Amino acid sequence: MSQNINPDEIVSLQEFYQFAKKNTPVETWDYIIGAADTETTFKKNRYSLDSYAFKPRILRDVEHVDTSIELFGYSFSLPVFYAPIGSMQDFVKNGALNSTLSASDKKIFHMLSSTWSGGVDIIGKSVNYPKIYQLYIRGDESWVDEQISKAIDNGFIALCFTVDLDAYGRRERDLLKRYKTTSRKTATGPEYQMKFSWKDVRRIKNKYNLPIILKGIATEEDAKICVDEGIDVIYISNHGGRQLDYGIGGADLIQSISKVVQNKSKIFFDGGICRGTDVVKALSLGADSVGIGRLQCYAAATNGRKGLNKMIDILTHEILICLRLLGVNNLNDLNENYIKKDIAIAEPSLTSAFPLIREGY
Repeated sequence: MSQNINPDEIVSLQEFYQFAKKNTPVETWDYIIGAADTETTFKKNRYSLDSYAFKPRILRDVEHVDTSIELFGYSFSLPVFYAPIGSMQDFVKNGALNSTLSASDKKIFHMLSSTWSGGVDIIGKSVNYPKIYQLYIRGDESWVDEQISKAIDNGFIALCFTVDLDAYGRRERDLLKRYKTTSRKTATGPEYQMKFSWKDVRRIKNKYNLPIILKGIATEEDAKICVDEGIDVIYISNHGGRQLDYGIGGADLIQSISKVVQNKSKIFFDGGICRGTDVVKALSLGADSVGIGRLQCYAAATNGRKGLNKMIDILTHEILICLRLLGVNNLNDLNENYIKKDIAIAEPSLTSAFPLIREGY
């Protein structure tokens, strides 16, 4: 990448990675890109995406392609959302506010992490647009209810509970540098997350009339329980490989979980998404919407709200190209007939989605 390129002139998603690395202190950069222990789960996330191939159809009328989705009674322009990231303030001024404002600009949605330092009030006052609140359990029932009430008062339309953080993964890039994010430095009450159970989910579901999302589902068995409990959204995620090491690559779970769910709940997915083709693969396997994690960080670290907007523009363009070349003009038409398991050519890594980086571009 030429050092003279202006962030406003970015034409490839790989350039966000390059700008972000240049703009970010090494400790914070390692936090963004790091994962647990051997980082095997993270690598499997990319490998699972890279090991699916498309089966395109021809001679379809794809002049007009509709990428919009309906969710919770709202219409969004893309089947893509900004996944919750608790330490956005560590690598971009105004932190997660950039993601909320960009989501409003581009008509997607932002899932705000409860560990963002700014709190829900700032987000609520900044934009009158659908937002989802992701909550880590850091207190008793009254504490949880207080957090939910604040979110409701600030216009959040759904609640997401992360359920794969009963212990904090050993992220050795951070440990070896003795680095802690701002959210880690202020974290309290981990025992409440450890104790959080189906009993608590039922209590919340019975008390509040909001859609419930459970983030961190990684087995068909737990997906079945979610369906039986009436959970609105099953969020397939392994925390970007940052929690349990030696997990299954996320994309390899979508199809089997989708067969268990049978459209009784929505399915969200995140885990290594770096390209428009990654989004389309996840949708073809059965996801309803796809979360952007590290790529969101890269774009925000590059140029804040403007960088995020530009990233969504490029991602949208890639998705449209992929859909047209598949012969698909409506997301509802995507299914497993457009995809098959194949060999992965690229070695799984942080930049396997951007191979030209290795060639000096």
